[in-house]
Amino acid sequence: MSGRMGKILVVDLGKGTMAERVLDETLYSDWVGGAALAVKLLSDMIPVGADALGPDNVLAFMPGRLTGTGAVMTGRWTVCAKSPLTGGWGDANCGGTLSPAIKRCGWDGILFSGVSPKPVTFVADERGPRLEDASGLWGLDAVETEERIMEAAKGGRKPAVATIGQAAERLSLISGISNDGGRYAARSGVGAVMGSKRLKAVVLSGTAKIPCADPERVKALSKAYATKIARMKLPGFLSGGVLPIMGRFLGMKTVFPMDGILAAGMFKRWGTIYNNLAGMPNGDSPVRNWGGSVKDFGPARYRKLNPDRIVARESKKYNCYSCVIGCGGVCDASGTGAAGQHMHKPEYETCCAFGPLCLNDDLDTIFLCNDLCNRSGLDTISAGSTVAFALECYEHGIITKDMAGGLELSWGNTDAIVALLKLMVAREGLGDILADGVAKAAERLGKGADAYAVHAGGQEPGMHDSRMDPMMGVSFVGDPTPGRHTIGASVYYGVSHLWDFVSWAPPVTRPYAKASEYQANDEEALKSAAMALFKQVLDAAGGCLFALTTGLQHWRVFDMLNAATGEDRSPDEWMELGRRVQEARFAFTNAHTAGRGAPGTGAWAYNRRLAGDPPLERGPLKGRTVPLDAMVRGYRQAVSGGKPPK
Repeated sequence: MSGRMGKILVVDLGKGTMAERVLDETLYSDWVGGAALAVKLLSDMIPVGADALGPDNVLAFMPGRLTGTGAVMTGRWTVCAKSPLTGGWGDANCGGTLSPAIKRCGWDGILFSGVSPKPVTFVADERGPRLEDASGLWGLDAVETEERIMEAAKGGRKPAVATIGQAAERLSLISGISNDGGRYAARSGVGAVMGSKRLKAVVLSGTAKIPCADPERVKALSKAYATKIARMKLPGFLSGGVLPIMGRFLGMKTVFPMDGILAAGMFKRWGTIYNNLAGMPNGDSPVRNWGGSVKDFGPARYRKLNPDRIVARESKKYNCYSCVIGCGGVCDASGTGAAGQHMHKPEYETCCAFGPLCLNDDLDTIFLCNDLCNRSGLDTISAGSTVAFALECYEHGIITKDMAGGLELSWGNTDAIVALLKLMVAREGLGDILADGVAKAAERLGKGADAYAVHAGGQEPGMHDSRMDPMMGVSFVGDPTPGRHTIGASVYYGVSHLWDFVSWAPPVTRPYAKASEYQANDEEALKSAAMALFKQVLDAAGGCLFALTTGLQHWRVFDMLNAATGEDRSPDEWMELGRRVQEARFAFTNAHTAGRGAPGTGAWAYNRRLAGDPPLERGPLKGRTVPLDAMVRGYRQAVSGGKPPK
């Protein structure tokens, strides 16, 4: 029973019933836990052809196998379902406090099927699991809902809460699920699935002990990593002004091997927003709806998004459960127009999506958009991308001022950006057309709008340009959950040191030409496959991507898995688990989207800007093209073609 509780809870919201299901030992052996276990369970439970917003879809809240065992950086949870946005496998990953809370209630997952006839909250505490009427909470935003629940729990054990806002209630296909006041499982439209089931919140307050096979070994491994992280501190005099210099270094024609542990200082100082400045000079940050460059949003503008300005608003640092880095923060939002005095600070993805992607350099507007999304439940990546799409459609006359309710949707118009976002939350006017993301909006608008709808498989891509990092592009267009920036990238691979542990992972031990990353060859295919397979292990464990990027030679997750579970698997054997999961994710998406199809077609279609078609005419990525279709074919073969050759 090491690292696992041995059972799940299945809740039928339509019937109002719930039952514990004890899982067979072989399920844990073959699927371990977390998102990996959900792939097996949901593949068996969700019939092909099921309506993603209907009663046959299953919404699974899954904690990591390592969560609660004492392993550091393993407090993440995953929500899994058939995605209403892409039609295939959907999952969304989140930190916060929910992962250990699920296991402390005695389960390795809570699975919701059916549709409740009225809004309900699922509660599990010392009285046991139950459904409670949530009519009084329906219509509140996600932050207000959690505050109400916490207020009602005063005097007792503080629960962990996952909840949805109004955008998810209104079934926006780009909505997510909130935890801990605005941490988000944001992608794949999982919020819409929760809203369709009329499940307003999940409230957990258990006390079960989480077992661990070798707690002393786990403790030693965790302490060694925590000590290294504690030592990584940036000099106090170092400011965000140096970040563009770092960005230029990362954009050089030669790539140099790096020790990822060096990035820990940046994550501790700024979190992900260090890339507000680092990602602009080298082209990593997409600009003007992926059609522009730093030439359109130069230093005088992007320096207004200096992370020092955001950190200056921090009232406290934020660490997810079992995190020793603490990349998060809670900010003073006064003066920004936000609904509350405090909010989780905007992450890089949010800053870019509502910043350079929309040619907006006003930081207060980004704070306000962050608050609107966190409260309503809109995914900031998809919402910002959809606003940028609308601005470009307006520029080309596809959206008119009358259609926009009188809004002047010009690039960088902060008032219009905020007003349009509010319309999307409310699903009013043009906002109703846009509320389900760019792919659906382009279908509704017609008139060639699809040319400006930047998506992969129906989902808007993360804010890292595939023309800068082709492996990121392979993840965008080739993964069963498309558009995700957390699956694989050359920069992740280079700092991961996977090759030190996995026999077939190509080594990155000496400088190499950046141009080699643009080749559809076996080595690049193996790198992409290695990242994708490891990501499945990571999500099964409940691990954090930022721990990976500090390097597996420091964060010994394979050793922690063995110590906590009592297994004795080699890294290659753990990666075979990842292969099993990835193939099952492919099988689910293929079955639910009418076939695998060739890269770039059918359910695997994507906007050609992601491949540099047409190429940018200026900026650091000028003229760069990526053979994404060929690279995805090689990646698929490396994933499913048996053990890859060295």
